[in-house]
Amino acid sequence: MSDDNEVHEQKRMGTTMQVLAWLVLLALGVAYFSDFLDSQYNPNQTLQTGYTEDGFREVVLQRNKFGHYVTSGKINGSPVTFMLDTGATGVAIPSSVASRLGLRRGNAFPTQTANGMSTSYAATLSSISVGDIELYDVPAGITPGLQTEEILLGMSFLKHIEFTQRGDTLILRQVP
Repeated sequence: MSDDNEVHEQKRMGTTMQVLAWLVLLALGVAYFSDFLDSQYNPNQTLQTGYTEDGFREVVLQRNKFGHYVTSGKINGSPVTFMLDTGATGVAIPSSVASRLGLRRGNAFPTQTANGMSTSYAATLSSISVGDIELYDVPAGITPGLQTEEILLGMSFLKHIEFTQRGDTLILRQVP
């Protein structure tokens, strides 16, 4: 009988080790593919700023697999994710992100969105940056209707930046 118990115990131990090995492999696969999917959505998570001979600051962005330019950046020194939107008049910040950043709602104003009319709230950002390209005192809107974590980086920022698109690349330049 003790031999049967010993064989049974070894089989149980072997099965447990196989299950643990599969769980570790699954966890590693999930971690890898999660990072892979994040980099597919935001291929500009780590930005390098170049400096041209004539003093321009230059950041090169890659388009994501959906055809959008999504990039990491900062508002008032806090990390955020931007989606560049030349069709947006201003910088549009979802309420949840504005709360996380400690931004206060100012006066209400009407906004026209792809989904119709909405109400946003005025805010002024002390600083907003993409790489080393940084602007100060940028007008923005806190937009409760945005159900995303990305901030729409509109023309109140982009009008101060030269930008050129070539293929799947967007080059942002800031005059010194």
